Amino acid sequence: MPPIDITIRGAGIFGLSIAWACARRGAHVRVIDPHGPGAGSSGGLVGALAPHVPENWNVKKAFQLDSLLMAEGFWAGVTAAGGVDPGYVRSGRLQPVAEEALPLARARGEGAAELWQGRAVWEVIPAAEAGPWAPLSPSGFLIRDTLTALLHPRRACAALTAALAVRGIEITPEGEDTGRVLHATGAAGLAELSAALGRNVGGAVKGQAALLRHAAPGAPQLFVDGLHIVPHLDGTVAIGSTSERDFDDPTGTDAQLDTLVERARAALPILHGAPVVARWAGLRPRSRSRAPMLGAHPLHPGQFIANGGFKIGFGMAPKVAEVMADLLLEGRDEIPEAFRVEASM
Repeated sequence: MPPIDITIRGAGIFGLSIAWACARRGAHVRVIDPHGPGAGSSGGLVGALAPHVPENWNVKKAFQLDSLLMAEGFWAGVTAAGGVDPGYVRSGRLQPVAEEALPLARARGEGAAELWQGRAVWEVIPAAEAGPWAPLSPSGFLIRDTLTALLHPRRACAALTAALAVRGIEITPEGEDTGRVLHATGAAGLAELSAALGRNVGGAVKGQAALLRHAAPGAPQLFVDGLHIVPHLDGTVAIGSTSERDFDDPTGTDAQLDTLVERARAALPILHGAPVVARWAGLRPRSRSRAPMLGAHPLHPGQFIANGGFKIGFGMAPKVAEVMADLLLEGRDEIPEAFRVEASM
């Protein structure tokens, strides 16, 4: 067996995507996770790949745009390599808009025309044009964008695992740190880092989500008052998610999730009667800066970290994977300042 070039600790979306980017460039990679692939927050249900609003442009929004535009090719390559479909589709998004917010919504459409490079549209449309799969809107209008995409998180992790296996890369529960080492250990890694440094650099935010049995494959996802309603290609609809800083049971669901489901049914009446077929809760890694934390690991000299995906990990993954592969394999550092470890210290 050839020597290992890259050891990645953590088999969530960042760890698996970086492993894939390195393997595609010919590196020999080992992925270590005692809990297996997608065992943490990456094994959730929602999978909304949604952009920030097209205004007040900054490096974080530009990085996210690049990643969202890369996603279709990234996931097509993963599917072709391993034969497992991640459920990716760029089907867009609809959002209700209040009467007083219509001028701003239309102005953002003008911003998107420039900032999104003509590759996606943000527009205001009459709600009647959307048909029955549309949220109730107080103004009778909806914001529609064509940049938003979705995938099924569990299927995406399975797809990456299958693609890596074709390259001879298995996810193992334990192993040695060989070659260049990257830590992509999610909420536990941020907690370890905060404890060792004696200050908060990030931690866990609990999220709960539900899966309903309702077939609307190819329909746009909906964003209503902070709630994601995501129609997966397999005949289910994901509802999520809560954001809980205080919790006793990190993986248990409760009445807060029931409230989310009822809010979704109120916003989209077509979901009334759709049964809940799965409930999920887990801890999502949020850095202090709210941006991904990439670069040199502050506790392990000569090693690296990729953490803090929080709500945007799947959307950021294609670009994060390429940037970290550049750093690990070529020593080329193109990490934005806002994403550097120092930004959360």
